[in-house]
Amino acid sequence: MFGFKIFRRLVSAAILLVVVLPFFALGKIWVAGHYPAPRKSDVIVVLGAAQFDGRPSEVLLARLSQAKKAFNDGLALVIITVGSGAPGDRTTEAAAGRKWLIENGVKVNAVIAVEKGRDTYASTQGYVAEMKKLRAKSALIVTDPYHCLRAITMAHDLGVSGSCSPVHTGPNSLLNFDFHYLFRETSAYLAYVTLGRKGIHVSDHLGQA
Repeated sequence: MFGFKIFRRLVSAAILLVVVLPFFALGKIWVAGHYPAPRKSDVIVVLGAAQFDGRPSEVLLARLSQAKKAFNDGLALVIITVGSGAPGDRTTEAAAGRKWLIENGVKVNAVIAVEKGRDTYASTQGYVAEMKKLRAKSALIVTDPYHCLRAITMAHDLGVSGSCSPVHTGPNSLLNFDFHYLFRETSAYLAYVTLGRKGIHVSDHLGQA
């Protein structure tokens, strides 16, 4: 009887975790997206998204526009665009982003393209390596609101002090609220914090996010 009570309590605790943990993570992601705290940093990082033969997609364009605004506001002196290309692409997300920023008034020597990463973690590894070359320690990460928490968490795990400046326009902005994106990010965040690098395959394609 005593053993059964312990078993029942363990089962109840497990069920509680299964129910409560996802809602806790969802709440953290929601707060990070709705109440960001962007800080003046050594660099601004634009996480990649799809590009079409050098033309930024709407998702990437929103991120680039937000990065340009942060740069003009003096939040950093350098912008790092990041992201590789899909198979068959003639250019990369990072190169397309750098080209757009320069064409829209950012000085050539203020933009660095890191053409690595088809997921958030690989992209984070890429820009962190570049930051080490620059002796930069803090990054203002520009991405979608519900992507902020996971992006910041990965940056911190790789030794970078990160804050987020989420987009205010585009398909993934809060103006175009999407429960599917919020739930997907919750799954991806939980996979990362519980499984680490092995959990990244859960809906983490920068061409879509």
